[in-house]
Amino acid sequence: MNPINVGIIGVSGYTGLELVKMLLEHPIFNLVYCANTEGAATLAELHPSLLGVTDLGVEKVNIEHAAQSCELIFLALPHKTAMQTAKGLLERGIKVVDLSADYRLSAENYEAFYCEHEDLDNLSHAIYSIPELHGDVAKGARLIANPGCHVTASLLALAPFLDHINLSQPIFIDSKTGVSGAGKSPSPTVHYVSVNDNINCYNIIKHRHATEIEQHASALCSDEVKVTFIPSLVPMTRGMLACVYATLKDDCNPVDVMEKFYANKPFVRLRTAPPHTKMTSGTNFADVYAIRHGNALVAMCAIDNLMRGASSQALVNANIMMGLDESLGIPKISYVP
Repeated sequence: MNPINVGIIGVSGYTGLELVKMLLEHPIFNLVYCANTEGAATLAELHPSLLGVTDLGVEKVNIEHAAQSCELIFLALPHKTAMQTAKGLLERGIKVVDLSADYRLSAENYEAFYCEHEDLDNLSHAIYSIPELHGDVAKGARLIANPGCHVTASLLALAPFLDHINLSQPIFIDSKTGVSGAGKSPSPTVHYVSVNDNINCYNIIKHRHATEIEQHASALCSDEVKVTFIPSLVPMTRGMLACVYATLKDDCNPVDVMEKFYANKPFVRLRTAPPHTKMTSGTNFADVYAIRHGNALVAMCAIDNLMRGASSQALVNANIMMGLDESLGIPKISYVP
């Protein structure tokens, strides 16, 4: 198969770096364009770990140049900036995988938690895809809305049980994340002295990922799903563990339910004991586990927030989009110890 030229806009951050690392080793995608808001650098200057690996330059964002160079662009940009950039690329016939929140939600839900949506035309055809839950919907798409990290872990734990739980009873989700989920820009809450030897909950109940979980869980089961979502910041660099607590309405065996639901899904691994985040670090794997206590269900999912929660899932979706095997270029060996 002929190489497919691709680019990354927003290459400065953690998710941009993870995309670079995978794309440099991809057998079909050819990374030819990298950009950020400043330009005037190489990837090795921007990310010193890449010294001796690549001398590809980093340009200031130029949509015309990006469109001339690439068939597909990954956007690792903040919300609002992403949709402004995506619109110009899509107008020029370039396929887009967007890692921001700009195309994940209905216009009503998006504007309630972010800002006014400036690209409703493209929002109408954006494809939201967690491949194990949505199949090959990304195949042939022009625009993919890559799901959020908390949402990916939460839905992979919750989705197998949507037909087995009592949706009229509360569903609680406790999701713990590493500090890299806050991004590269410093803030008081992610200073070493704030994070080290500490754990704290943030944006309890009102976190904007709760709406994303509810919208897409409801779509999966064609019924209204409401959740109480509690995210926590824990003192580790990367990793995420989502624990779902719900009430069962039937006498199902949780292990059997998960085993059947994720049969032949190579990037979801069913564990016989609660998973550790280190098991998935640096990979696209989602490790799931479930147990019941009477009619109480506990289901959990561990992922790497930068990989399965962002960059590697984006690459899987891009593979599907372009008609390739979903596993091409996707890391499978975790960073252990």
